[in-house]
Amino acid sequence: MDVQRASWVNTTHDWSGSVDADHLAHIRQSPEEFAPDGPWHLVLEVLAYAVDEASSTGGGRCVVVLHPDGSVSVRDDGRGTDTRVDEHGRSVKKPVMATKDLRFFDFPQAEVLPDGHPRRGMSVVAALSEWLAHTNRRLEGAWTQRYEHGVPVTDLERVEVDGTTGTLVHFRPDTSLGPVTLPAVGDLSSLTTAWPHLEIQVDDRRLNEVVPQSGTPSP
Repeated sequence: MDVQRASWVNTTHDWSGSVDADHLAHIRQSPEEFAPDGPWHLVLEVLAYAVDEASSTGGGRCVVVLHPDGSVSVRDDGRGTDTRVDEHGRSVKKPVMATKDLRFFDFPQAEVLPDGHPRRGMSVVAALSEWLAHTNRRLEGAWTQRYEHGVPVTDLERVEVDGTTGTLVHFRPDTSLGPVTLPAVGDLSSLTTAWPHLEIQVDDRRLNEVVPQSGTPSP
């Protein structure tokens, strides 16, 4: 792969920049538009990326954890977010958290999430969260980075490789969105129809309860 960053092809996000402050501010100004169902819509935005990965690899699993402090984590077993080394020897992660998803943000008709609202991308989750930590594991390494309201507050930091791949997105939605409310069991089960390649388990640690799995990967 060419290490010249300027040569990297933009598919889902623009590699030329790491933060789009105007974009993040636009999201924060209209939370009712970008998180119409509150925090659960943010969960679906994160799950949609796990679905992309599972669909391309023939199946995958993820676990959604609702933590007692009001935060949510979503861990999947995919290949991890694309992370490359540029011409200066620096690790560069695709800027999924702080720039717009080129496929969806300006094209709300492109894809609808299971709640019936448009998919806009991971930047919506980051911008509407008090904080978000993105840990990314790939075959060639592992990294983590923390954001506050979508803006990175740490560099991309290497973490110990543990032999797994995938992403962990842990975030606390802004309190203005209200508490995380699980959909009815029937609505959770409908994710199986919408996303047949991804097996989803919900662990509500506020109640010490594990919700039955809502999907089964295709053979």
